[in-house]
Amino acid sequence: MIVSRFPCVRSARGAELVEFAFILPVLLLVVAGIIDFGFLFQRYESLTNAAREGARVGILPGYQEADVIGRVNAFVAAAGLPVLATPPVVTYPIVDPGGGRPTYQTVNVEVQQDYTFFILGPIAPLVGGSFGTITLTARSAMRVEGG
Repeated sequence: MIVSRFPCVRSARGAELVEFAFILPVLLLVVAGIIDFGFLFQRYESLTNAAREGARVGILPGYQEADVIGRVNAFVAAAGLPVLATPPVVTYPIVDPGGGRPTYQTVNVEVQQDYTFFILGPIAPLVGGSFGTITLTARSAMRVEGG
């Protein structure tokens, strides 16, 4: 049997703690990224639903562009999102499907909003990256029936 003069050198006690200290920042960064991208996806889905709701109002008879914009803004506010910095873009293009079929009119609604990363924005520069603000764009188009 070999007896070491330094028993703590051969001991593995505390190795897990050192390994965990190395892995913890990476683990926290991954979890923060998952949470932040979850918030981003939730906001994008809310904007998509607002654009769809605006297009739905736009195809109804008797409604004007102001009604569409009002409905989009109301839907964004009901979703708990900040007020839109740029108003929704509403267009009424005529679509030609080709093949001798008749043309029809659609209502296109485009909604844009800036998203600032809450968690990754301040952390990313510490690890050499950059997450700032991106612009989310949601579009919806619906056919005007009977028009």
